[in-house]
Amino acid sequence: MQNIVMPQMGESIFEGTITKWLKKEGDAIKRDEPLFEISTDKVDTEIPSPVAGVVLKILMPVGSKVPIHTVVAIVDEAVTGSSAAPARPAPAAVPAPAPRPSPAPGPVSVAVPDGGNGGERRVFASPLVRRIARQEGVDVNRLAGSGWKGRVTKKDIEEHLSRGSAPAPASAPRPAPPVAAPTAASAPTAVAAGARVRVVPMTNMQVKVAEHMVHSRRTSAHVTTFFEVDMSKIVEIREREKDNYETVYGTKLTYTHFYAMAAIQTLKEFPLFNASVDGNNILYKSDINLGVAVAVPEGLIVPVVRNCEEKSFLGVVRGVNDVAERAKTKKLTLNDIQGGTFTITNPGSYGGLMATPIINQPQVAILGIGSIQKRPVVINDAIAIRNMCYIDLSFDHRVVNGIDAEKFMARVKDILQTWNIPIK
Repeated sequence: MQNIVMPQMGESIFEGTITKWLKKEGDAIKRDEPLFEISTDKVDTEIPSPVAGVVLKILMPVGSKVPIHTVVAIVDEAVTGSSAAPARPAPAAVPAPAPRPSPAPGPVSVAVPDGGNGGERRVFASPLVRRIARQEGVDVNRLAGSGWKGRVTKKDIEEHLSRGSAPAPASAPRPAPPVAAPTAASAPTAVAAGARVRVVPMTNMQVKVAEHMVHSRRTSAHVTTFFEVDMSKIVEIREREKDNYETVYGTKLTYTHFYAMAAIQTLKEFPLFNASVDGNNILYKSDINLGVAVAVPEGLIVPVVRNCEEKSFLGVVRGVNDVAERAKTKKLTLNDIQGGTFTITNPGSYGGLMATPIINQPQVAILGIGSIQKRPVVINDAIAIRNMCYIDLSFDHRVVNGIDAEKFMARVKDILQTWNIPIK
């Protein structure tokens, strides 16, 4: 017998939603053949079977939100595909889940006294839940968890606070907690009788993205700066080379590639923006792993192009196009969606002029790109029609000073307006 468990699809992900079973009980399955599909806040993907055999039991139905390392199905390795025509009856007792590994940053268990019998009970809570509890002054060890195996969840903390329970005493004064943002678990808004309203539950991706965005706003001190860029030279280069790119290199050339390369070049000169915050430490990353926001039917996903510091312009073009295509066809792997060090997002491709993008944690900045439009500008005291664009940078003011952000953007602008990077 082989227990099939919910995998951890990223260092900050502790659960996934089963969206589809690709096999049913009694079906034969090969090793590495897709068994089920899951959705998380970062990726929708197929999960392959680690062994060959027959699906003996499916323990979690479609739609289940399952903690990582939880057993979701059982495969019998002793049964071959030829002998699996009739579905095998489920065993009287399901084997207990395999012991959970304990490497960080998985959920933490703490032994606390059980006042009833002098023994101890185990209190389970993820690092995120414990951080929220500390901010709110709640002692998770005193809560009765409603999650799997008694795990304390964010909802438990919210319900504890809504009951008006006194916060746990703190050893030192703490700042006032941020206002809790609405989540999918919030109480539904009352709808007036007779109102023409269609209620549609948020998708799992929408819920997770919302949580990620609210977490980022609470974590980083967001500031956004805007620059206007003359893109006339880039427009001329792209118009001249786009057909040649498709014919010779078999790939598309878009404006996003120029912005991406300008950001990469600037990150080499300003390593502070290719960093993250760890407590009171700044972690400077040697690798430039560029996240590129891609619109998909379910929302927005940010796959990562790795080691951009080593790539030529053509290499960046191929890398961006590759991850964008695989994002739209749901073929991204775990490696494709984690480890980003800086992100660009291009709402300008849909006509947006400017935005205030939210930082993709744990990064310290994100570059937003507006649409390119012809506008009259003054050049040498004369009015000219130029291809202009607004670009914006949201940065974490905890570690990035305003003057550094302005220098960073001025360099991006200079690279785009005086482009001299070989594109072949």
